[in-house]
Amino acid sequence: MKLKRYFWPVVATATVALSVWLLLRELHGLSLEKVGDSLTAIPPLHWMLAAVSTLIAYAALAGYDRVALLHLGKRINWLFITICSFTTYALSHNIGASVVSGGVVRYRAYSTKGLSPAEIGFLIAFCSFTFALGTVTLIGIVLVLDPDIVLRFGDLLPIAASRATGIFLLVLVAFYVLGSVMRLKPWHVGRFTIVYPSLHVTLSQLAVGTCELLGAAGIIYFALPEAGNPGYFVVLGIFLASFSAALISHVPGGLGVLELVFVMGLPDMGDADVIAALLVFRLFYLIIPFMMALVVVPLFERSRFRSEETSGET
Repeated sequence: MKLKRYFWPVVATATVALSVWLLLRELHGLSLEKVGDSLTAIPPLHWMLAAVSTLIAYAALAGYDRVALLHLGKRINWLFITICSFTTYALSHNIGASVVSGGVVRYRAYSTKGLSPAEIGFLIAFCSFTFALGTVTLIGIVLVLDPDIVLRFGDLLPIAASRATGIFLLVLVAFYVLGSVMRLKPWHVGRFTIVYPSLHVTLSQLAVGTCELLGAAGIIYFALPEAGNPGYFVVLGIFLASFSAALISHVPGGLGVLELVFVMGLPDMGDADVIAALLVFRLFYLIIPFMMALVVVPLFERSRFRSEETSGET
């Protein structure tokens, strides 16, 4: 048990150290002044479009919870869901251990709306699956339409195998949707019963799962300069690879991992431009939401304490 407890923290620490070392080697000779110049060179319109992309991403994240609650048959005010989801992801993206940090926030919030611990646990798992579904779908589309993208990371995978992998992933998604069309019977796992989502829920999962990633990738795309820019589709593919690598590494915020994969994946662009774009991503997608969440959590706990105090008096 002790070994299991320390395994992922050790892996995350080692990954950060290795990623930072490799990144520093890739960015040898890069000055902060060049990064600053790249940041100031971003046009005001692109700053605005990056901000809009952030709103799209976080609106889709709120959709994760709404779709899960729809599947559970629970009706909760959309504003409450949006604030809860925003706070959950703003904390888990920065702190890491999303199941723990996100689970605590969701439990504290949704328990006030009458959801049982089992229902909240299912909601968390359903949201994670929705994210995975969106990721698999977009990776499949990218590999099918642009299999050459794997060459940006070396010749580890042949082009034919790249496209075949994309087709395989899309077939898996198609089977999942087909299960909704066929209205498969519930699965009984021990004491738990898992009801297969309706077609409406499944299509909603695909919509919010892909929109969140499309919006997040848009932040980086609009922050990159036009010179040497391979286009949104390629940036999306590199983002999916970097984001997936960051999640697998269990590194909070993908520190070092995100930057390393992007610098390797965009060799035709200046390192300063790539790092500047990723700083914009971290500012909009991670730092600003995190600062807002740090305000929301104590305000929620204060209001909950007051309501409990009032109900106790009555």
